[in-house]
Amino acid sequence: MRPLVAHIDLDALRHNYRLACSCAPQSQAVAVIKADAYGHGAVACAKALEGDVLEKKAPAFAVACIEEAMALRDAGVQTPIVLLEGIFSADELSYVDKHRLWMSIHSRWQLEALQAFTPSAPIPVWLKVDSGMHRLGFAPEQAASVWRKLEAMPEAGALHLMSHFATADATDSAYFSQQMAILEALAAELNAPLCLANSPATLARPEAHGAWHRPGVMLYGSDPLEAPNKLTRQLQPVMTLRSEIISLREIEAGEPVGYGGRWHAPRRSRIAVVAAGYGDGYDRHAVDGTPVLVNGKRAALAGKVSMDMLTVDVTDIPDAAIGSEVVLWGKAQNGEVLSIDEVARCCDTISYTLLTGVLPRVPRRYDGV
Repeated sequence: MRPLVAHIDLDALRHNYRLACSCAPQSQAVAVIKADAYGHGAVACAKALEGDVLEKKAPAFAVACIEEAMALRDAGVQTPIVLLEGIFSADELSYVDKHRLWMSIHSRWQLEALQAFTPSAPIPVWLKVDSGMHRLGFAPEQAASVWRKLEAMPEAGALHLMSHFATADATDSAYFSQQMAILEALAAELNAPLCLANSPATLARPEAHGAWHRPGVMLYGSDPLEAPNKLTRQLQPVMTLRSEIISLREIEAGEPVGYGGRWHAPRRSRIAVVAAGYGDGYDRHAVDGTPVLVNGKRAALAGKVSMDMLTVDVTDIPDAAIGSEVVLWGKAQNGEVLSIDEVARCCDTISYTLLTGVLPRVPRRYDGV
């Protein structure tokens, strides 16, 4: 079988979730598992976070849409699920009601749809406020009247105010502080519980922790901050994208490798061909020198990524052989770690795109089930 596999360490996922909880001990952590748990497998990750192995089980999960919620319910996941974007059409409310989902409301038509619906029990609502991200949500000056309308509606259950930060990951906190001031004033006016903190705010902005916080990419071991801190250094990689060398060749100094001959050997070199490419989700924009681990030692990408293969300069790794382990990101068998964030920087992207971009033909193998 083709050796490329995404190994998913569920114990590392649990560790990162416990870290998120310890960052905000007075707040409840909604585990964000949208986009198939950032490519890790939403069902497996949900079951790991609601299982008995975890001392403090996740009190709720968050997904983007009904389809993601239904995949969890169909797999037997019973934990409350928040629909971060709410419903996309009024007829989805029957699913929200039947499957005991919680929903955000960010638009007036959603409010009116709920008002026209008769649920079997009041539906918990997370009212989304646009505090400065300017994507979804009610303007702050509208939010108070919408909140009071929801309070008076028998169709609506427990209410929370929710928003999203545009710059919580940045070292410059000016815009974050501006958003925070808007939300604190609104929460005080309404005596409303807040759900604000994403991963970076969970790790670095304790004033934003609120009643609930929403750890996302940090659960999967990626550092979301511009500048790492002592907490982000405790994150453990959950996905290890691991393959093997399938071919080796010697080339002379000056010889090109790969499409377009982008990389030229600076000396007599030994080139390894690895079973992984952009057809698997490894980013084609990876530059020459992008790190990989070969037998747990750092080596460098040499040449453009192909659909099914990539090439690595292993001149300085004499024990590299056919079948040698190649870690594209994650943890090698000798314990050495290659951060997905470092790889992402070499691709001029972020870890989110790499993790969610691993394609279905790459099998997932779960440890710590």
